[in-house]
Amino acid sequence: MKIPYPQLDPGTLQNLLEEYATRDGTDYGEREASLEDKVASLRRQLQSGEVVIWFEPGEESVNLVLARDLPEDD
Repeated sequence: MKIPYPQLDPGTLQNLLEEYATRDGTDYGEREASLEDKVASLRRQLQSGEVVIWFEPGEESVNLVLARDLPEDD
């Protein structure tokens, strides 16, 4: 289920972006970016619609996913 990011409390959104940016295996290329830069990049991707917040009810988990990877009906 897609969660529109504007519906989240700003603090909750910030925490989600920071948590995602610091996950093991999250790749930002050859150059290491600061947490602030990573969060800003994720925020821009959310705003452009390239990335969406995805809630998986069965697992009660939240993730950021590429919008192009979602089925058309979601």
